[in-house]
Amino acid sequence: MVGQKTRRLTEVASPVTLADIARLAGVSPVTVSRAINTPSLVKPKTLEAIERVIARTGYVPNLLAGGLASRRTRLVAAIVPSVSSTIFAEAIEGLNAELVAAGYQLLLGLSGYDHKREMELTRAILARRPDGIILTGITHLKETRAMLSGAGLPVVEIWDSTPSPLDTAVGFSHYDVGALVAEHLMAKGYSRYAQIGANDPRAIQRRDGFIKRLSGVAKVELPDVEMNSPSTFSDGRRALSQLLGRGSGSLAVFGSSDVVAHGALTEAIARGCRVPQDVAIIGFGDFDFAPHTYPPLTTVRIDRRMIGTKAAQSILRKISGETVEPMIEIDFQIVARQSA
Repeated sequence: MVGQKTRRLTEVASPVTLADIARLAGVSPVTVSRAINTPSLVKPKTLEAIERVIARTGYVPNLLAGGLASRRTRLVAAIVPSVSSTIFAEAIEGLNAELVAAGYQLLLGLSGYDHKREMELTRAILARRPDGIILTGITHLKETRAMLSGAGLPVVEIWDSTPSPLDTAVGFSHYDVGALVAEHLMAKGYSRYAQIGANDPRAIQRRDGFIKRLSGVAKVELPDVEMNSPSTFSDGRRALSQLLGRGSGSLAVFGSSDVVAHGALTEAIARGCRVPQDVAIIGFGDFDFAPHTYPPLTTVRIDRRMIGTKAAQSILRKISGETVEPMIEIDFQIVARQSA
């Protein structure tokens, strides 16, 4: 009606409280709390009445306030470089599934392969008092390390192997991956060897392992192509084009990811190279497209989801006060297909 004052949706209303739910359901606040936290202890009819009121009012329990006595938020945070690639996405899926099954929620932060950004995310996340935090890799700024040490909460580092983790690590040796790829290619007797890779710490470790294993056998060529992480399909094409222009002889290439290896493979085929006779290519990650390239891509397989599952299991055990081994190794293997 004209002149009547009506409340707009944009006005801020007072939040619904546990006491409000108790009043509307005709029970005590203790009973509402019990219905939320241990519903099996509440009579079915009472529980149904409380749930109806909660649904009608849109009440969301304040878990932080309810957990003051135990100092538990039932929140675990994870910082990963990116979710655009399945190499991290599948680990996150495994992590989240395990946490949800245990009654925890996952808070996710994206660092973009930037250590400063990781530090900023760590500060913001710790202010929200998670029960534990999961980081990608073992290389962190000293400020990040200091914050984590001062927080006194469980920390799990994933996707890497180290004898001295911050707390617990779940991963594998990227250096050993590079060495294994070198051995696979050496056995086939190519005259030239090259590595195409991004600039993140784990890709560099794989490159270093590859170069070291080939030392005394062949000099590893590195293309003069700047690649940021994550490396792309076009990076692989440009890098192989440059390598092919440098000389003749059979060429074996290790790509830092399946994506960049796929780009190199496409460039080789486009130039009329015989694969694997003239050019052999191995990737990393065993992405879902790897068996379907032309020819199918040889690569290194890691159980990505298992990394997330083991990380979640480890941090949940640590939250419960259990002792967890400092290093949990994840297996890797070469999946030999037709590209190498």
